[in-house]
Amino acid sequence: MTLTAHVTRPIDLDDAPALVDVLQANRAFLAPWEPVRDESYFTLEGQREVVRHALEAQGAGLGRAHVIVHDGRVVGRATLAGVVRGALQSCALSYWVAAEHNGRGLATASVGELLDVAFTELGLHRVQAETLPHNAASQRVLARNGFVRYGLAPRYLRIAGAWQDHVMHQVLNPAADG
Repeated sequence: MTLTAHVTRPIDLDDAPALVDVLQANRAFLAPWEPVRDESYFTLEGQREVVRHALEAQGAGLGRAHVIVHDGRVVGRATLAGVVRGALQSCALSYWVAAEHNGRGLATASVGELLDVAFTELGLHRVQAETLPHNAASQRVLARNGFVRYGLAPRYLRIAGAWQDHVMHQVLNPAADG
């Protein structure tokens, strides 16, 4: 499948109902890769709060959140978070795509689009992403977008109810000063 149009767009409060639908439908699929979520996360009010928080972070210059769209439907999310200015000029990237849309290039394309936002609109020098060591599919998505592995962080994030090791990846802005 060749993707020619954008697969992401900035998140909006009106996306909350669609996010609830896709999250509820993919709850078991996403559970091994995410923190344990409170039941409220999977409700309309919970997603409205998540989206409001993302929009507030964007307004404060701390990140950008996009939804991943396929055939006019929200099928995932990609986020730049924790923007740090000063000498670091960096942020963290996260993303997920509904199970039925895996393997179609949507994650790869969405990461590319968010890198463009990070390097062009936000003027950042570096984007980092972390994966569980056994998440080969996500590691391929990152590699296709120029990320390189630079280490392993032991017990880095609490995912699926347990502190788990994460492989650290980064990509540097190709247009950045030396």
